[in-house]
Amino acid sequence: MSIKQKILLRLERARGENISGQELAAELGVSRSAVWKAISGLRQEGYQIHSSTNRGYCLAGENDLLSPEGIRAALAPEFQGIKIHTYKELDSTNNEAKRLLPQYQDQILLLLADQQSQGRGRQGRSFFSPGGSGLYMSLLIHPRAELSGALSITTMASVAVARAIRRLSGREVQIKWVNDLYLEGKKICGILTEAISDFETATVQSLIIGIGVNIRTEDFPPELAGIGGSLQDESLSRNRLAAEIVNQLLPLAADLKDHSYLEDYRRFSLVLGKEIEYYIQGVPHPARALAIDEQGGLLVRSPEGEEITLSSGEISLRLAKKPLSS
Repeated sequence: MSIKQKILLRLERARGENISGQELAAELGVSRSAVWKAISGLRQEGYQIHSSTNRGYCLAGENDLLSPEGIRAALAPEFQGIKIHTYKELDSTNNEAKRLLPQYQDQILLLLADQQSQGRGRQGRSFFSPGGSGLYMSLLIHPRAELSGALSITTMASVAVARAIRRLSGREVQIKWVNDLYLEGKKICGILTEAISDFETATVQSLIIGIGVNIRTEDFPPELAGIGGSLQDESLSRNRLAAEIVNQLLPLAADLKDHSYLEDYRRFSLVLGKEIEYYIQGVPHPARALAIDEQGGLLVRSPEGEEITLSSGEISLRLAKKPLSS
């Protein structure tokens, strides 16, 4: 880690507080001149760093540039060793995770982009990913688990994101089964999980968990008008939100057999007790959402009284626009 990176990490950990140049120099074992040079370099990269005589340097609270140091400053101690890459722009963080997989087959990798040109969602849908306004990240993990166990990772990620948003912003978001998060009736987050499997052993070797959160996103394209929303939180740091999602998700992913997180999944549910339409190969089926089982499946009842359990797969779901006929 360079002197500049070490200083940025220290400033991120003390965000909003002053640190003297002398203190930084002593901690890092470098000269005051080296500290000043590193601070100048960070300012040239766009970091808002205030300085004053006898008080030192302070990273402005409104600074929201993505950086490994900014994320690492908020990671739990047990996750400090994960690899982190940030980018100005990518086609898709999930695509980049696939490209880097050969280099990180035994390491946890976190990727973030300021914007995506080809952000993706489930079933081939695109995810609107403009620069500077959202969190677009992918987490590469290696569960080496049976496929049936790995299927729960998307619901785990939904809960992790909801918990992270609540902890950092106080906002109560809801989960629309299985992987979309909503606030005040509009979608603010989508999750796309992709598996790399070993057919010989019938196990999932690696998982790429792609997460997109609209934080300050506005001016949605016409096809998303009235559908897409955002947290509209000017003070929420993307670095800290990414770190908190990792802090929440990795403990859940460490034990795929532990389904205790489903209590929150049900509590955050947008659909339980409501009339819905689920789609299989584009064909709509009306139903009422009754419960979420221990595998994350959705128990529904048809207008004829038949009860079935849906698993995600190729199924999509919407809230019904009008009540079911009795």
